[in-house]
Amino acid sequence: MNASGTLYDWPRAAAFGRVIPKNRIYDHAGANAALKDLFVREVDQIHWSHKLAPETINLAPTKQVAEIQVFRLRQRGAALAWDVLRAIDRAIPFPLIFELAHGGKVRLAAAYKRPSESDSTKWVLGDYFAGDWLPEDAARTALPVALNMGALYERLLEPLVAAQTARLIPGPVTGFGEAPQVPFTPARPGEAVSLAARIAQAEAIKAQTREVERIKARLGREKQFNKRVAINAELRAAKQELERLTGAHPRAAVTDD
Repeated sequence: MNASGTLYDWPRAAAFGRVIPKNRIYDHAGANAALKDLFVREVDQIHWSHKLAPETINLAPTKQVAEIQVFRLRQRGAALAWDVLRAIDRAIPFPLIFELAHGGKVRLAAAYKRPSESDSTKWVLGDYFAGDWLPEDAARTALPVALNMGALYERLLEPLVAAQTARLIPGPVTGFGEAPQVPFTPARPGEAVSLAARIAQAEAIKAQTREVERIKARLGREKQFNKRVAINAELRAAKQELERLTGAHPRAAVTDD
């Protein structure tokens, strides 16, 4: 089983087992009518399944991660807007790991969540990363080995970040569909790469991929030759930046086709 398709065997001692009414989330997240409608359409049930804390898994807390909560969402359909998870994250003052379930399958999803440096009562929430869909009865693995709650949180997020970033990168020229490795060069040789730095790289790749697609769409709409020449030059520059971010070989880069 690859890392992006991992499901964890959450410790029995950490079981919480509480169904959370949607209106509790609405109240704490300050939900408007549109968000409430989104919950009604896309979410069947919200289940607070596990509480990973010093007293339940015997790991010391850190300043940024005192506990990790595991929420299981049963979806009404195949699609789920990240705004739903963002609202739950806003309502719960701890880092969250989501298990999303639909149609007999389940996958993990999470965003990197940390206390604000300027206001410790507020949280900073990044983009969401998700793993692969797996059968509900797929084998589960033990929690990653970690020295404290902060390290465990990073170990849980790392494979989600790596897998989703890899899916944005053009495949290898061999055509066999291997998942490309996402290179990351530390600022100094031998320096450990933090999760925050990897997430920043992932978000930059995602944004630049969108920029390439946006320019390609403009090129497809433009009929005037001189303007197409200018847009093509802009597209080449955008692709070069994407190659720089991903370390992709030019032959593996996004094409105009």
